[in-house]
Amino acid sequence: MNEQPPIVWINAVGLTPRLLPQAPRLSALARTGWMRTLEEVVPAVTCTAQATFLTGLPPQGHGIVGNGWLFRETGEVRFWQQSNALLQAEPIYRTARRIAAERGRSFRTAKLFWWFNQGADVDLSVTPKPYYGADGNKVFGITGTPEGLCDRLESKLGRFPFHTFWGPSAGLPCTDWIARASAEVLRSERPDLTLVYLPHLDYDPQRFGPSGTEMPRLVRELDDACAPLLDAAREAGARVWVVSEYGHVDVKRAIYLNRILRGVGLLTARPGPFGEVLDTFGSRAFAVCDHQVAHIYCRSRSDREEARSLLAATSGVAQVLAGEERAEIGLDHPRSGELVVLSDPDAWFAYPYWIDDREAPDFARTVDIHRKPGYDPCELFFDPKLAWPKGRAIRRLIQKKLGFRTLFDVIPLDAGLVRGSHGLQAERDEDRALLIADGPPPMPGPIPMTEVHGILLRAIAGA
Repeated sequence: MNEQPPIVWINAVGLTPRLLPQAPRLSALARTGWMRTLEEVVPAVTCTAQATFLTGLPPQGHGIVGNGWLFRETGEVRFWQQSNALLQAEPIYRTARRIAAERGRSFRTAKLFWWFNQGADVDLSVTPKPYYGADGNKVFGITGTPEGLCDRLESKLGRFPFHTFWGPSAGLPCTDWIARASAEVLRSERPDLTLVYLPHLDYDPQRFGPSGTEMPRLVRELDDACAPLLDAAREAGARVWVVSEYGHVDVKRAIYLNRILRGVGLLTARPGPFGEVLDTFGSRAFAVCDHQVAHIYCRSRSDREEARSLLAATSGVAQVLAGEERAEIGLDHPRSGELVVLSDPDAWFAYPYWIDDREAPDFARTVDIHRKPGYDPCELFFDPKLAWPKGRAIRRLIQKKLGFRTLFDVIPLDAGLVRGSHGLQAERDEDRALLIADGPPPMPGPIPMTEVHGILLRAIAGA
């Protein structure tokens, strides 16, 4: 199948038709090819959207029902898992390799910072992966295949700026590094398909909301960061496609579903020396909150009906779906909660389950994406109540280097700081996700996100 020109598939998170004119290089791709808006999957979040792009299926087909969910066998809520084996359908790089083999040809894929990277059937991969010590210590790092690829990239480009990939310092440097690393891979390895994840537009629009953010500047920064990758694609004779997962909306209020459930005795927490911890085994119902969508896991039918009545009457909740009703939004899957809750467009769901901030778990004031039983955009802020939060972080770093156990406790607990979110389907076409491609254009009008896989596969296969 490598008789076709290679394809570079850029995932420019947060890019919408409204923002595209501010990106001259990416706009030029749309003019020489075509652009269509996408009908997002629900939840319109990173892991679910990427799984749909990779498999062509809704979440009830591929099993990625959010950025995280309850693993029922262990009673653990896990977010941001990287294992490719979590996909319950064949991803496009495996399909393309199989078709190529049937034609007696090879097919090589590079997967750079897209999710579900570990164990993926690709030839080259790079993904963020810290090192965790037995004493609770964490050291930033990346991993990938083949052996030595990450070392070569960091030797040439400098260390990956992990602290800018997520957390209070999240911003442009990580996107710039990923784009330059992708250009290096494209030049040296010439894969048939290169998947590149560029997260720059996912930070300030969540912090401050799209209307509170200097979006033209951010979009130009993204466009400038793409320059070395686009140059490398041109040199390789590669076609460049661009996709996005969702657009952001302004939000005015955070809804604390777990506190509501706890208030009537459906949720329980275990007190301890490090604060209260959600008791998934003892709770009759609890919420796994993920931006503007939440999965409610219920022990029994009566608990489900009680939780449904309670949440349906909650201000900020737009819809509560139970059982087979979840199929209306593609979430009728065993990993989903017994209830799926959608917020109003100007609201989002915050995960905290404790009532008194003095009882908050120690991880709540840190960047800890794997320990928190829900998504926490407060991790994008330094706590404004601290006199000098960066100084506190520096002091904690010094303590860490001296061998003391310490927490980087600089994250606020006030969800009211968050002014932007996503997760629902966009109300206007200009605010939807988008696809920029070339070749024969599809019919006018929005394209379901589930169809992007087939469009790309036909371009890869030349059919």
